[in-house]
Amino acid sequence: MRKTGIVTDSHSSISQKLTKELEIEVIPMPFYFGDTCYYEDVSISRTDFFTRLKNGEDASTSQPSPQTVTDTWRNALKTYETILHIPISSGLSGSCETAMMLAGEDEFKDRVFVVDNGRVSTPMHQSILDAIALIEAGYSAAQCKEILERVRAKMNIYVAVSDLSYLRRSGRISGSTAAIGSLLNIKPILCFDVGQLSSFKNCRGTKKARQTMIEALRHDLETKFKEDYDAGRVQILAATSADEKLTNAWLQEIQEAFPGMDVYCDDLSLGVSCHIGPDGLGIGFSCRPEELDK
Repeated sequence: MRKTGIVTDSHSSISQKLTKELEIEVIPMPFYFGDTCYYEDVSISRTDFFTRLKNGEDASTSQPSPQTVTDTWRNALKTYETILHIPISSGLSGSCETAMMLAGEDEFKDRVFVVDNGRVSTPMHQSILDAIALIEAGYSAAQCKEILERVRAKMNIYVAVSDLSYLRRSGRISGSTAAIGSLLNIKPILCFDVGQLSSFKNCRGTKKARQTMIEALRHDLETKFKEDYDAGRVQILAATSADEKLTNAWLQEIQEAFPGMDVYCDDLSLGVSCHIGPDGLGIGFSCRPEELDK
């Protein structure tokens, strides 16, 4: 049995069902429709979530209560000597900062190590897999934290938004910008790089947006991350808030662009999907820590 346990949250796109296979704990992130709180993958299904979103209901995100976090740690510490807690990027949520504060309490000091490696969705999922591999290779929780934070910049993900109205609802763009963009069939591409979400490029139409994301990723791997790419440390990642048909078509397009490379695909978490909306498609990568080359 591992001496170090792993706790993360549902922004990692890891389902409650998969937690048993990975032997980790996933805290379901809360969000609201109106005044009612729901917990991802626990009290609402993806189908129901997107149905309500498409029907015009506004969803807002929140963070788990300190009690939920500490109770999860206490339960995990009954089994493990130490805990590696990997939450959503501090650049997107206050839950990471809260966890760091809680980990400083006497009860958890030197037993819970909070990792802020600036990730969300599929790259965050990949961090969990890297952490498991590091623990099984004999690295301590403190060493895992240092390694995962050191390679935090070795990732990127691009996400194309299909419907601008969801960005308008979340306050990221104005109503007039959304109206003009929809009229011109503008598909914005967002870039998530080192903990922050920013605008990357606007494209006319979905086809152009997909091509642009693939070209951007190829450029990343042939320039800034060439050494890791040539060393075989790069994992191609995909993310989606679309249906199975559109997702499969996107995966095929990625595989044709990067032949011979495996592509891991996750559903975008409901917390992220509140802002992206349905039919969002993403592509990115994560570089495996060099310690796992041994």
